[in-house]
Amino acid sequence: MSAPATLSPAAQRVQDALDARGVACEVVEHAVTARTSAEAAAALGCTVAEIAKSLVFRRGAEGAVLVIASGVNRVDERKVAALVGAPIGKADAAFVRAHTGYAIGGVPPLAHANASTTLVDADLMRFDRVHAAGGMPNATFAIRPADLVAACGGRVADVRVEP
Repeated sequence: MSAPATLSPAAQRVQDALDARGVACEVVEHAVTARTSAEAAAALGCTVAEIAKSLVFRRGAEGAVLVIASGVNRVDERKVAALVGAPIGKADAAFVRAHTGYAIGGVPPLAHANASTTLVDADLMRFDRVHAAGGMPNATFAIRPADLVAACGGRVADVRVEP
């Protein structure tokens, strides 16, 4: 996988946000798409657990909750609702794009159009580096979990469905 000389506008927004936060990460656009955690892991040569997938949920009428979860975990919506103190629900593609500015499959953990409450899966903290979407289905960046939490303004929480 080789990166193009310049980034697409969406990926560049993510790179600019990382740079503005002082996070030394490079967004890379790959020749293949990685819309799912399994596709991303295969393209990057890592485990699915090391993929930091961004999931957006509705919170009330207009708000949103961003959950950055390990690629192998299903998110327990009851735990998330308890953590944010409000009911949550599924967000459709139009809501995700309107709230974040990105399409499903490329939603990064930061640089969103609107602010949201952000929770980061505690399971991601066991890795040296995780891989997150970079604003496009073919864009990713590697980041230390602690830097991810700081960069997205999230809080670490147990959000997974128990096995």
